[in-house]
Amino acid sequence: MNLNNYDSIYFLGIGGIGMSALARWFRGKGWRVAGYDRTPTVLTQELMEEGIEIHFEDRTELLPGYISPEKTLVVFTPAIPKDHREHRFLLEQGFIILKRSEVLGLLTQNYRTIAVAGTHGKTTTSSMIAHLLKSANRDMVAFLGGITTNYNSNLVMHGQVSDDTWVVAEADEFDRSFLRLFPNVAVVTSADADHLDIYGNHESMLQSYRQFLAQTKPGGKLVLHDSIQHLSTGVARDKEIYGIDRGQFFASHVTTKGGFFEFDLHGFGERIEKVQLGVPGFHNIENAVAAACVARQVGLTIEEIRNGLASFRGVKRRFEFVVRHERLVFVDDYAHHPAEIEAFLRSLKAMYPGKKLTVAFQPHLFTRTRDFASGFSQSLSLADEVIVLDIYPARELPIAGVSADMLMDAISSPVKMRCKKDELVSVVAERSIEVFATIGAGDIDTLVNPLKEMLIRKESIAGQI
Repeated sequence: MNLNNYDSIYFLGIGGIGMSALARWFRGKGWRVAGYDRTPTVLTQELMEEGIEIHFEDRTELLPGYISPEKTLVVFTPAIPKDHREHRFLLEQGFIILKRSEVLGLLTQNYRTIAVAGTHGKTTTSSMIAHLLKSANRDMVAFLGGITTNYNSNLVMHGQVSDDTWVVAEADEFDRSFLRLFPNVAVVTSADADHLDIYGNHESMLQSYRQFLAQTKPGGKLVLHDSIQHLSTGVARDKEIYGIDRGQFFASHVTTKGGFFEFDLHGFGERIEKVQLGVPGFHNIENAVAAACVARQVGLTIEEIRNGLASFRGVKRRFEFVVRHERLVFVDDYAHHPAEIEAFLRSLKAMYPGKKLTVAFQPHLFTRTRDFASGFSQSLSLADEVIVLDIYPARELPIAGVSADMLMDAISSPVKMRCKKDELVSVVAERSIEVFATIGAGDIDTLVNPLKEMLIRKESIAGQI
């Protein structure tokens, strides 16, 4: 398919983080872009300010008048329900409708591509790689699954798109989307069981990861975390294994001050001493090692890597400090899998030893809550106080017998409670807060500003933030 045959792109679910990056790309390249989403958000408001027409009601009469089956490509997300009126209408009218992953595959097929996969860590790692390339003035474009703090966008670009351009793409395992990509460099950060509603079991998911690695172009490179190097068995590509204190590319002599890190970086016969990392979290050391390994493979110098890691400021909702004060710390994180929550909370506790940790968690998806209930309870038990909200359903319908209540009995924290989303601000207001975290991939982030304002007023530190 030749995308240049179209002069307009219409997005069903334009507010999604991956969809909006594509929308920005097409808009920036001169296509007319419009879309539908269910709910207005900060991101959809930004897209509208950039000149993209968006509506929020599923009504066919709101479709742009200029679209046509001959000149308009429709892109949709699997989160769009099957009974969506606009979707049905566009199908009936003969529009070509592609998934986001199919369009990303089309965009990347003619460029040198770095694809980053993994059940956790892929957004931060791909954002780090994008920042390393951009800060080193390499021609690049990155389609990311989060909003980078450095650039306040999920689309990062430098230079003109040409044969020398590197494309960084976040490779999503949901719905086997990453199998649309055929990268020059394939990175896998982790492969814990997830999306079992799609895969059925963990082994089926691992088999898709193996297929993803096998799709790396001849002469390409694999970059794999030490714990999952077995995924590359039988894949005839050069590979680098990374980790902390082990692997071909690794970090050693890790020291920390205030949650930020300094370490020695080893690989390719070199040792880079006292590398500073500009974001907190032990798990981000490994993400940084993976990003540095990729950067070195594609030609960045030691100093470019050193400077890029030190200046990287993270991704919104990934260990994002909302308030950082001696009397109050508030961090927001996107973690939505037990392993992610455990890594996040262990890092937070290590940063603030002796401080009481209060966590508000919004489970994401009925199927994920059902499949990993005991894991969620165990990881949340690292906190001193746990507040559990109702499940955010996203694309799913309720499942009989599955609710956030099923997490409560096995949580061993001294204090645990349930509340509705609209009750959270008042519930937290009644607590004595030292270190507070909001966690989840749903819409708990819409409460971050109200919680921040309440906590600052309560602690009487408004003039000090």
